[in-house]
Amino acid sequence: MSISKKVPSRTLTALLLAGAFSASATAGTAADGPDLAAMSSMTDRMIVKYKATASASSATSLVGGLPTSAMDRVAATNGLTMAYVRTTGQGAQVMKLSRATNVSSLQDVARQMMQADPNIEYAEPDRRMFPMLTPNDTRYSELWGMFEATGGIKANTAWDTTSGAGVVVAVIDTGIRTHSDLTGQLVAGYDMILDTTTANDGNGRDSDAADPGDWTTGQCGPASNSSWHGTHVAGTVAARGNNSAGVIGVAYSAKVQPIRALGTCGGYTSDIADGIIWASGGTVSGLPANATPAKVLNLSLGGGGTCDTTTQNAINSARSRGATVVVAAGNSNANAANFSPASCAGVITVAATNRSGGRSYYSNFGANVDVAAPGGDTRTAGGGILSTLNAGTRTPGAENYASYQGTSMAAPHVAGLAALLYAVKPASTPDQIEAAIKNSARAFPATCSQCGTGIIDAPAAIAAINGGGGGGGGGGTTRGETESNNTTATANLVTAPATVNASLSTTTDTDYFRVDVPAGRTLRATLNPGSTRDFDVVIYNSSGTQVAISQLGTGQVD
Repeated sequence: MSISKKVPSRTLTALLLAGAFSASATAGTAADGPDLAAMSSMTDRMIVKYKATASASSATSLVGGLPTSAMDRVAATNGLTMAYVRTTGQGAQVMKLSRATNVSSLQDVARQMMQADPNIEYAEPDRRMFPMLTPNDTRYSELWGMFEATGGIKANTAWDTTSGAGVVVAVIDTGIRTHSDLTGQLVAGYDMILDTTTANDGNGRDSDAADPGDWTTGQCGPASNSSWHGTHVAGTVAARGNNSAGVIGVAYSAKVQPIRALGTCGGYTSDIADGIIWASGGTVSGLPANATPAKVLNLSLGGGGTCDTTTQNAINSARSRGATVVVAAGNSNANAANFSPASCAGVITVAATNRSGGRSYYSNFGANVDVAAPGGDTRTAGGGILSTLNAGTRTPGAENYASYQGTSMAAPHVAGLAALLYAVKPASTPDQIEAAIKNSARAFPATCSQCGTGIIDAPAAIAAINGGGGGGGGGGTTRGETESNNTTATANLVTAPATVNASLSTTTDTDYFRVDVPAGRTLRATLNPGSTRDFDVVIYNSSGTQVAISQLGTGQVD
């Protein structure tokens, strides 16, 4: 590797990381399970937010649902009537429609509303979201995603450093069931579901986040038994460790805060958004203050369509309070840009990998994906993600364990890792947590095109958050440059991962560093020039052939 520059006498830092900078792949097959894009294409609610400067009379007309309002006139023109349901944590109004309507049609209705009333800041359908899983009831006994060298995240080698003590992870999902492997692992959560049909527990919002079951009889897609999805996700995040029983979570000393936002036929965006706000310590009208705000939020849920304003605003709100938001990429073998919240800004979007370290056949992909983590493939014996569950087919039964597959299973691996990082460095910002996870991810050992920067690597991420650079299974060392290294014959030998501090004396100077890359591995080199300098990175193979080059401008990281 050579490093050249275009300005005299500056200091540079080169990060030599074992990771992938390029890859080629083929697409997988279509996903098993329900078509979430189709299931989320209908809704019977709208979200309408008036501007803060809107007149009191406008707000009164909106809340009262008066037929004289521009909003109601537009609805009537489209054959709909609306009734006020509640006000969200963002000050928007949730309106119940007289019938379920296609989301794309309601988006047009929303545009008409904003054109008819300039006091409306935004209007949008209150879309339904669903758990991101493809469940399989067959039980497997191996937690390969935690420790296997090929497809795992090396959590077992990170636990000598931290197990996540002192960090709260909110699991915004179907709620929680009592399980011995989750005993002592929970803090008080909340049931955000207002609609009693969706809630399936006989009431609306309350402080009881218990999961009564989310079975369906075919009213919103194929009939299904209860998934106990939130309990499975919670186990991957923080199931008890070293208790001689069951499974262990990535951050087994962290606490889980169950936020119930999904029920029968999924859950509404407005409820999920309020869950995001409340879980991160924000204020939601009518709800008590959260005594134990979460530093990490896991959303193993989603639906078709790009990120909406309600969800994005809630994520922005959580991030402003220092919370990291982790979301599932989706299970449609499609571009994650067309799914929400996978396409939202400021989140860590997670693709799923199988036991071989390649993309799981169902996993979404694309530029929105940040990293990948074990999501499993239950078509292969031992290929699923084992976690805590309940044996009830509809209503709750005895506790048990089961293997599932899905990006829902991948996301909590990343949420657990984020908890480990916050435990190591509590003052970290969401951006720092994301950078440490992404920059330390290891190369894919199998095909995973557009799956982010790699498979998450727990010890490398811990090293990265501590300033060690990360990558390839460890943080590496920091070393200086030994002159003269201006030719390939005098190149400094560097063992990756490592941080190299070096300098260039003239505008024509080139420094060479040699990295021996084992068979089957690739190299990533990151060069930070500072804000006023311009360096370039060139990679040559052992034959002297140039194989990669980065020539970004002044102040840009190559």
